[in-house]
Amino acid sequence: MYQVGDWIFYGNTGACKVTDVSERKLPGMEKEMLYYTLQPLDDSCSISTPANGKIFTRPLITREEAEALIDAIPDIDAEAYHNPVLRQLSEHYEKSLNTHDCLSLIKMTMSIHAKKEAAVSQKKKLGAVDEKFMKRAEDLLFGELSVALGIRKAEVADYISRRLAE
Repeated sequence: MYQVGDWIFYGNTGACKVTDVSERKLPGMEKEMLYYTLQPLDDSCSISTPANGKIFTRPLITREEAEALIDAIPDIDAEAYHNPVLRQLSEHYEKSLNTHDCLSLIKMTMSIHAKKEAAVSQKKKLGAVDEKFMKRAEDLLFGELSVALGIRKAEVADYISRRLAE
């Protein structure tokens, strides 16, 4: 069970802070259920969700885990995934997103960046599906890393670059 003040990874929303834990009885329900109220990192809205709901949740990684993950980036082998069938390309990326795992998100962003570099070298643009999923993966990853590292989300890419340059 999460406590008020905990940071968690929630479904496809990403980093959220638990702002309330309370029992609620909804209309038509016989007994009260435990609910979390969550505040997404980048949003002013709040989310109310059952504590035993079906949406994936986990605690965010620690600062030490975040730094170890960043330090491991040079050793990660992430090959670009190519598929001319856009539905299959989307399914491949969705599968990576749905792991809700930072390492998978890093591999995915690195593979799409490799595709982007190859496209630019051929004076082409990266496809819209690749762009969409790269943005989504970076958003989820950078949100979690920003909380773990205690920095703003906009500073994460520079932090990673500086740490890898050391």
